[in-house]
Amino acid sequence: MPKSRMLILEDDAPLAQLLTYNFEREDFEVQHTPSGEEGLVLAQEFQPDVILLDWMLEELSGIEVCRRLRRTGNTANIPIVMLTARGEEADRVRGLETGADDYVTKPFSPRELVARVKAVLRRVRPALAGAMLNYADVEMDIATHKVRRNGRVVQLGPTEFRLLKHFMEHPGRVFSRERLLDSVWGRDADIEARTVDVHIRRLRLALNDFGGKDLVRTVRSAGYALDHER
Repeated sequence: MPKSRMLILEDDAPLAQLLTYNFEREDFEVQHTPSGEEGLVLAQEFQPDVILLDWMLEELSGIEVCRRLRRTGNTANIPIVMLTARGEEADRVRGLETGADDYVTKPFSPRELVARVKAVLRRVRPALAGAMLNYADVEMDIATHKVRRNGRVVQLGPTEFRLLKHFMEHPGRVFSRERLLDSVWGRDADIEARTVDVHIRRLRLALNDFGGKDLVRTVRSAGYALDHER
Protein backbone atom coordinates (compact mmCIF):
# COMPACT_ATOMS: atom_id res chain seq x y z
CA MET A 1 0.00 0.00 0.00
CA PRO A 2 1.46 3.42 -0.95
CA LYS A 3 2.27 5.91 1.77
CA SER A 4 -0.21 8.68 2.50
CA ARG A 5 1.25 12.04 1.51
CA MET A 6 1.08 14.94 3.95
CA LEU A 7 1.83 18.61 3.40
CA ILE A 8 2.60 20.57 6.58
CA LEU A 9 2.23 24.35 6.49
CA GLU A 10 3.74 25.52 9.79
CA ASP A 11 6.09 28.45 10.45
CA ASP A 12 7.29 27.22 13.85
CA ALA A 13 10.39 25.23 12.84
CA PRO A 14 10.70 23.05 16.01
CA LEU A 15 6.99 22.18 15.85
CA ALA A 16 7.26 21.39 12.14
CA GLN A 17 10.17 19.03 12.90
CA LEU A 18 8.15 17.35 15.64
CA LEU A 19 5.15 16.91 13.34
CA THR A 20 7.32 15.58 10.53
CA TYR A 21 8.96 13.07 12.86
CA ASN A 22 5.65 11.79 14.25
CA PHE A 23 3.94 11.41 10.89
CA GLU A 24 6.93 9.87 9.14
CA ARG A 25 7.01 7.34 11.98
CA GLU A 26 3.39 6.54 11.04
CA ASP A 27 4.55 5.91 7.45
CA PHE A 28 3.44 9.22 5.94
CA GLU A 29 5.45 10.88 3.19
CA VAL A 30 5.84 14.45 4.45
CA GLN A 31 6.69 17.78 2.86
CA HIS A 32 6.87 21.03 4.83
CA THR A 33 6.92 24.75 4.21
CA PRO A 34 6.47 27.78 6.50
CA SER A 35 5.10 29.85 3.61
CA GLY A 36 1.46 30.11 2.63
CA GLU A 37 2.34 31.06 -0.94
CA GLU A 38 4.75 28.15 -1.33
CA GLY A 39 2.18 25.88 0.30
CA LEU A 40 -0.29 26.63 -2.49
CA VAL A 41 2.34 25.71 -5.07
CA LEU A 42 3.31 22.51 -3.24
CA ALA A 43 -0.35 21.50 -2.93
CA GLN A 44 -0.55 21.57 -6.74
CA GLU A 45 2.77 19.82 -7.35
CA PHE A 46 2.83 17.31 -4.48
CA GLN A 47 -0.93 16.59 -4.47
CA PRO A 48 -0.97 15.54 -0.80
CA ASP A 49 -3.61 13.26 0.66
CA VAL A 50 -3.98 15.55 3.69
CA ILE A 51 -2.79 19.02 4.69
CA LEU A 52 -1.86 20.22 8.20
CA LEU A 53 -2.40 23.97 8.08
CA ASP A 54 -1.35 26.48 10.72
CA TRP A 55 -3.55 29.57 11.05
CA MET A 56 -0.57 31.96 11.31
CA LEU A 57 1.79 31.65 8.34
CA GLU A 58 4.28 33.74 6.43
CA GLU A 59 2.83 35.82 3.56
CA LEU A 60 -0.70 34.37 3.68
CA SER A 61 -2.87 33.38 6.64
CA GLY A 62 -3.96 29.77 6.97
CA ILE A 63 -7.56 30.87 6.49
CA GLU A 64 -6.71 32.44 3.12
CA VAL A 65 -4.69 29.38 2.09
CA CYS A 66 -7.64 27.15 3.00
CA ARG A 67 -10.01 29.36 1.02
CA ARG A 68 -7.79 29.27 -2.08
CA LEU A 69 -7.29 25.51 -1.86
CA ARG A 70 -11.05 24.98 -1.75
CA ARG A 71 -11.54 27.20 -4.80
CA THR A 72 -9.11 25.26 -7.00
CA GLY A 73 -10.38 22.15 -8.75
CA ASN A 74 -7.51 19.72 -8.14
CA THR A 75 -7.00 20.73 -4.48
CA ALA A 76 -10.63 21.34 -3.51
CA ASN A 77 -11.12 17.86 -2.07
CA ILE A 78 -7.87 17.49 -0.13
CA PRO A 79 -8.65 17.04 3.58
CA ILE A 80 -7.39 19.96 5.68
CA VAL A 81 -6.69 19.89 9.43
CA MET A 82 -6.09 23.36 10.86
CA LEU A 83 -3.62 23.86 13.71
CA THR A 84 -3.87 27.04 15.75
CA ALA A 85 -3.49 28.65 19.13
CA ARG A 86 -6.80 30.42 18.51
CA GLY A 87 -9.25 28.34 20.52
CA GLU A 88 -12.29 30.62 20.64
CA GLU A 89 -15.53 29.16 19.32
CA ALA A 90 -15.83 31.90 16.69
CA ASP A 91 -12.37 31.03 15.36
CA ARG A 92 -13.18 27.31 15.20
CA VAL A 93 -16.41 28.03 13.36
CA ARG A 94 -14.62 30.34 10.93
CA GLY A 95 -12.00 27.69 10.20
CA LEU A 96 -14.57 24.99 9.59
CA GLU A 97 -16.80 27.24 7.48
CA THR A 98 -13.81 28.17 5.34
CA GLY A 99 -13.41 24.50 4.47
CA ALA A 100 -11.26 22.81 7.12
CA ASP A 101 -12.26 19.23 7.89
CA ASP A 102 -10.98 19.37 11.48
CA TYR A 103 -9.59 22.01 13.84
CA VAL A 104 -6.94 21.27 16.49
CA THR A 105 -5.90 23.88 19.06
CA LYS A 106 -2.38 24.25 20.46
CA PRO A 107 -0.96 22.82 22.59
CA PHE A 108 -1.94 19.33 21.51
CA SER A 109 -0.77 15.77 21.94
CA PRO A 110 1.09 14.49 18.83
CA ARG A 111 -0.45 11.09 19.42
CA GLU A 112 -3.96 12.55 19.45
CA LEU A 113 -3.20 14.62 16.35
CA VAL A 114 -2.08 11.51 14.45
CA ALA A 115 -5.32 9.79 15.46
CA ARG A 116 -7.38 12.83 14.39
CA VAL A 117 -5.67 12.97 11.00
CA LYS A 118 -6.23 9.27 10.41
CA ALA A 119 -9.89 9.68 11.38
CA VAL A 120 -10.29 12.53 8.89
CA LEU A 121 -8.72 10.41 6.15
CA ARG A 122 -11.09 7.53 6.93
CA ARG A 123 -14.11 9.82 7.00
CA VAL A 124 -13.33 12.20 4.15
CA ARG A 125 -11.39 9.98 1.76
CA PRO A 126 -12.63 6.44 2.46
CA ALA A 127 -10.82 4.90 -0.51
CA LEU A 128 -7.63 6.92 -0.22
CA ALA A 129 -5.26 4.05 -0.90
CA GLY A 130 -7.36 2.25 -3.45
CA ALA A 131 -9.16 2.75 -6.73
CA MET A 132 -12.63 1.96 -5.39
CA LEU A 133 -15.26 4.04 -3.62
CA ASN A 134 -18.29 2.44 -2.00
CA TYR A 135 -21.40 4.03 -0.54
CA ALA A 136 -24.64 2.20 0.28
CA ASP A 137 -25.25 -0.02 -2.79
CA VAL A 138 -23.14 2.12 -5.14
CA GLU A 139 -19.65 1.08 -6.21
CA MET A 140 -17.31 3.37 -8.15
CA ASP A 141 -14.16 2.16 -9.89
CA ILE A 142 -12.06 5.33 -10.21
CA ALA A 143 -9.45 3.70 -12.44
CA THR A 144 -11.92 2.52 -15.10
CA HIS A 145 -14.57 5.25 -14.55
CA LYS A 146 -17.27 2.62 -14.05
CA VAL A 147 -20.15 2.88 -11.59
CA ARG A 148 -22.45 0.09 -10.46
CA ARG A 149 -25.51 0.11 -8.26
CA ASN A 150 -26.65 -3.24 -6.91
CA GLY A 151 -24.29 -4.80 -9.44
CA ARG A 152 -25.84 -3.04 -12.43
CA VAL A 153 -23.82 -0.61 -14.53
CA VAL A 154 -24.83 3.04 -14.15
CA GLN A 155 -24.25 5.16 -17.24
CA LEU A 156 -22.83 8.56 -16.24
CA GLY A 157 -21.43 11.46 -18.20
CA PRO A 158 -18.04 12.91 -17.18
CA THR A 159 -19.55 15.71 -15.09
CA GLU A 160 -21.99 13.41 -13.31
CA PHE A 161 -19.11 11.03 -12.60
CA ARG A 162 -17.09 13.84 -11.01
CA LEU A 163 -20.12 14.95 -8.99
CA LEU A 164 -20.76 11.46 -7.69
CA LYS A 165 -17.07 10.95 -6.89
CA HIS A 166 -17.06 14.19 -4.89
CA PHE A 167 -20.15 13.13 -2.96
CA MET A 168 -18.80 9.62 -2.31
CA GLU A 169 -15.56 11.08 -0.94
CA HIS A 170 -17.63 13.20 1.48
CA PRO A 171 -20.66 11.06 2.39
CA GLY A 172 -23.39 12.84 4.31
CA ARG A 173 -21.81 16.27 3.92
CA VAL A 174 -23.97 19.07 2.49
CA PHE A 175 -22.46 21.17 -0.31
CA SER A 176 -23.86 24.42 -1.67
CA ARG A 177 -24.10 24.96 -5.43
CA GLU A 178 -21.19 27.40 -5.23
CA ARG A 179 -19.02 24.91 -3.36
CA LEU A 180 -19.84 22.20 -5.88
CA LEU A 181 -18.90 24.56 -8.70
CA ASP A 182 -15.56 25.18 -7.00
CA SER A 183 -14.87 21.52 -6.31
CA VAL A 184 -16.19 19.81 -9.44
CA TRP A 185 -15.90 22.43 -12.18
CA GLY A 186 -13.19 24.67 -10.69
CA ARG A 187 -13.39 28.34 -9.83
CA ASP A 188 -12.27 29.39 -13.33
CA ALA A 189 -15.26 27.73 -14.99
CA ASP A 190 -17.73 30.25 -16.41
CA ILE A 191 -20.83 28.36 -15.31
CA GLU A 192 -23.95 29.53 -13.50
CA ALA A 193 -24.82 27.98 -10.14
CA ARG A 194 -28.13 26.69 -11.52
CA THR A 195 -26.16 24.45 -13.88
CA VAL A 196 -25.44 22.32 -10.82
CA ASP A 197 -29.18 21.56 -10.55
CA VAL A 198 -29.22 20.21 -14.10
CA HIS A 199 -26.35 17.81 -13.45
CA ILE A 200 -27.76 16.77 -10.08
CA ARG A 201 -31.01 15.86 -11.86
CA ARG A 202 -29.10 13.82 -14.45
CA LEU A 203 -27.14 12.08 -11.69
CA ARG A 204 -30.36 11.22 -9.86
CA LEU A 205 -31.99 9.82 -13.01
CA ALA A 206 -28.96 7.65 -13.76
CA LEU A 207 -28.64 6.31 -10.20
CA ASN A 208 -32.37 5.59 -9.96
CA ASP A 209 -32.69 4.07 -13.42
CA PHE A 210 -33.28 0.61 -11.92
CA GLY A 211 -35.35 1.85 -8.99
CA GLY A 212 -34.14 2.05 -5.43
CA LYS A 213 -33.88 4.80 -2.88
CA ASP A 214 -32.87 8.28 -4.01
CA LEU A 215 -29.42 8.77 -2.48
CA VAL A 216 -29.03 12.45 -3.36
CA ARG A 217 -30.64 14.63 -0.70
CA THR A 218 -31.72 18.19 -1.42
CA VAL A 219 -31.30 20.49 1.58
CA ARG A 220 -33.43 23.59 1.13
CA SER A 221 -31.42 26.83 1.06
CA ALA A 222 -28.22 24.83 1.65
CA GLY A 223 -27.43 22.48 -1.22
CA TYR A 224 -27.05 18.76 -1.81
CA ALA A 225 -25.65 15.71 -0.03
CA LEU A 226 -25.22 11.98 -0.62
CA ASP A 227 -27.25 10.48 2.20
CA HIS A 228 -29.00 7.11 2.45
CA GLU A 229 -29.87 7.42 6.15
CA ARG A 230 -32.79 9.80 5.81
